[in-house]
Amino acid sequence: MLVVAFALMAFGSERVAPAPAPAPTAKYVLLSSSGPIGRLEVTEAATPNGAVVDCDWRVDDNGRGPKVKEHVELGADGRPVKWEIEGKGPVGAPVQESFAVTGGKARWASLNDRGEADAGAALYLPADGSPWSLELDLRQLLKSPDLRCAMLPAGTLRLEKLRDVEIGAGAGKETVAAFALWGIGLAPELLLARGDRLVASIAPGRVLVEERHQQEFAALSALAGELSTGLLRKLSAQLAHRFDAPLWIINVRVFDSASGRLSAPTNVGVFRDAIVVVNSDPPPADALVADGGGGTLLPGLFDSHAHLGDWDGLQHVACGVTFARDPGNDNDALLELERRIAIGEIVGPRTKNSGFLEGKSPYSAHAGFVVATLDEALAKVRWYAEHGFWGVKIYNSMDPEFVKPIAAEAHRLGLHVSGHVPAFMSSERAVRDGYDEINHVNQLMLSFIIDPLKEDTRTPFRFTALGERMGRLDLGCAPVKRMVDLMKERRTTLDPTLATFAALLLSRPGQASFADEGWIDHAPAALRRGRRAAALDVKPEQYAAYDASWRKLEETLALLHAAGVPLVPGTDDVAGLVLHSELECWVKAGIPAPAVLTAATLGGARFLGLADRLGTIASGRLADLYLVDGDPTTDIRAIRKGRLVLQGGVVYYPDEIDAALGIEPFAPRAEFRGPPKR
Repeated sequence: MLVVAFALMAFGSERVAPAPAPAPTAKYVLLSSSGPIGRLEVTEAATPNGAVVDCDWRVDDNGRGPKVKEHVELGADGRPVKWEIEGKGPVGAPVQESFAVTGGKARWASLNDRGEADAGAALYLPADGSPWSLELDLRQLLKSPDLRCAMLPAGTLRLEKLRDVEIGAGAGKETVAAFALWGIGLAPELLLARGDRLVASIAPGRVLVEERHQQEFAALSALAGELSTGLLRKLSAQLAHRFDAPLWIINVRVFDSASGRLSAPTNVGVFRDAIVVVNSDPPPADALVADGGGGTLLPGLFDSHAHLGDWDGLQHVACGVTFARDPGNDNDALLELERRIAIGEIVGPRTKNSGFLEGKSPYSAHAGFVVATLDEALAKVRWYAEHGFWGVKIYNSMDPEFVKPIAAEAHRLGLHVSGHVPAFMSSERAVRDGYDEINHVNQLMLSFIIDPLKEDTRTPFRFTALGERMGRLDLGCAPVKRMVDLMKERRTTLDPTLATFAALLLSRPGQASFADEGWIDHAPAALRRGRRAAALDVKPEQYAAYDASWRKLEETLALLHAAGVPLVPGTDDVAGLVLHSELECWVKAGIPAPAVLTAATLGGARFLGLADRLGTIASGRLADLYLVDGDPTTDIRAIRKGRLVLQGGVVYYPDEIDAALGIEPFAPRAEFRGPPKR
């Protein structure tokens, strides 16, 4: 020891080199159709009492993505005794979370919540961790005789073996097991495993996979669709009720979406997929009858901003959403999903799709097509037209000089043009260059609170600038008036997704936004926990500014409605449930509930060119119908109390779908029975 000390003194600043950090034992790549968008590196080392695991999880997509590091200590039984997480969430909010087991007691704390419980055999589900936790779940559930395990803070995990599958090619080919992991969210996690080790977590259009298999994106994305369809086909058989008899819904008040008024109590008759009668005549002798109990019968709802996944369809339909416009997705996955819904393999709304067009930059969003040149962009517009898309959606990194020729080519081919306003472009120029629609209220209003030629909106700045500056905007200023007049003149539509901005601007540590209040306590535990968290890194001293900006967004929506600018409700968020939140937000902003319901029914149909078939309840129209308990024209919250849905000649009971997805139902069903006795 003396020799070592002397040597250190003799050489002054020289030090013994630290031991190199251990190399990662597992490397995963997060892939989209456009290539890698994230990485997960996991280092695991055995200890005398178990193991130590360190994870580095980073995603860079659309100028955002989680960036967290985890340190986990596992006991001899493989369960965590210590878990520490630190970093940034998907949209920039700080992440700091800990979990520890001492004396048989589990304690956890994050910036949003804290709690304790008897540790027992339960598994902790971190709120902000990396996908490595899926491997931990897999290891422990495979040890359980019934493949089940309690979850902390609440809930139950269940593992279901689906089948063995082959992945890879040549020398890299191997057989792995495919599993469905239930209990984390509204959809199962689809996992591929080698023994009890995670090989991949897969979804159509998005794949996390071991680095060695990163060339297999297309095959793994298709496999995810196939596995999802297999599970959904079983559920659909249970939840989709088909009757080859007249269906009569009696004792209902019909919402007239043209006038915004309710009828006197009446009956509505349906045969297969068409409305055959709306009057007070009694049902025919061979009819099945559902008693609406004096509730309100609405045309099926339209979600005009729904990025569809395989498992979203069930929850859309449970909430009365019978038509959705997808404004940009993985093209192959979306076309295949559309096909599967159309042939009745899985449950989902009718759809029209906009094809995603993004420019190439360090901030690109990786869906649809990412293009570098105008010629490439025009070729992709033609591809979308040739593949039956309804429109194109232009995104943040598109060169502003490309917008006008893209819109001209799209219009030549009969396509609708919508989008975010590209960085360094104003919303006014976007409309003058050919936009038929602007997606999101922030994309419309940013031009009035930033310098659009200098400030970059390809990062979460497009959210923080809104929160920090919108409250100071004078809506009576000349630029805003000019924009409103332009949109009114050109019939330019806005789908504001107001409820999504409530979640972004108004969520606080441990507190969800008011827009979630109507559904959050019905949701599975993990989803509840995730929504009761700040999305943006907003400091307490900024709360007043963000609150003021929210109120100004409400005033903006009311102003646009009063001016006659076309508005369509959409979500860009949790399927179905947040559409109801969107309608509630519109009413809170000052738009009368009947007008809001018209926008969500006939307005959606007009927007998509379908008003001759959908959006109204009348003889000869398609029987896409949503029965709710109560009167949403006087209390919009009644929109959540779904009792019955008809779509395409199929009957769905919302309470039955909700229960299957782990959601506490909002109202009892109105069941078809009969034929009535004579």
